[in-house]
Amino acid sequence: MDAVTVTDLVVDRGRRRVLPGLTFAVPAGQVTGLLGPSGSGKSTLMRAIVGVQRVRSGTVTVLGRPAGSPALRDRVGYVTQAPSVYADLTVRENARYFAALYGKGHREADAALTDVGLGGAAGQLVGDLSGGQRGRASLACALVGEPEVLVLDEPTVGLDPVLRVELWDRFHALARAGTAQLVSSHVMDEAARCDRLLLLRDGALLADTTPAQLRADGRSQDLEEAFLTVVRAREAVAS
Repeated sequence: MDAVTVTDLVVDRGRRRVLPGLTFAVPAGQVTGLLGPSGSGKSTLMRAIVGVQRVRSGTVTVLGRPAGSPALRDRVGYVTQAPSVYADLTVRENARYFAALYGKGHREADAALTDVGLGGAAGQLVGDLSGGQRGRASLACALVGEPEVLVLDEPTVGLDPVLRVELWDRFHALARAGTAQLVSSHVMDEAARCDRLLLLRDGALLADTTPAQLRADGRSQDLEEAFLTVVRAREAVAS
């Protein structure tokens, strides 16, 4: 079952075409990685999926409804690169505030903080946290709502390796429970942690594949080298 369906999506920024007509689907119960270099259109695509990006043409359907529909507000979680939490509240107060918006209690809020490794910092003001900690606080506030679709824009940037592994374990636990997740990254070693991969370059979808298939197509066990091989092959065809 597909939680997100994107068909012929075109997005322009001024006179520049950012997304030239993308078509793909994000299935429920899987972690789909959105991989590509900075400037490839990942954030623009994610904004379109959560319904906050003006599109020129095409359709984006989430859980059977047009992206951005009011009925999706408590069913879709979105974590941007810029932390979306209140600096003058503590970590715990932020989590409990968002929990209340979703009809959840203190127990769910505290559990979300533990999941992202902030249980020990729950009493600190968000304004006193490091950038990476603020990002984790935002993630906790999205997780507490138990969304059916979770859109994460580079959630592991700046995190230490141990915490990155713990977060990916959490993402896969959510997938096993049925949550559809779209996780962006420009770090190719994270591709191996995904169930499926969408590879973007200059706004174009180069591949909708799996890590195993990418290795086979790129004739390399190294996913970054395999990705480069796919890019070069596409460029050769285009020229």
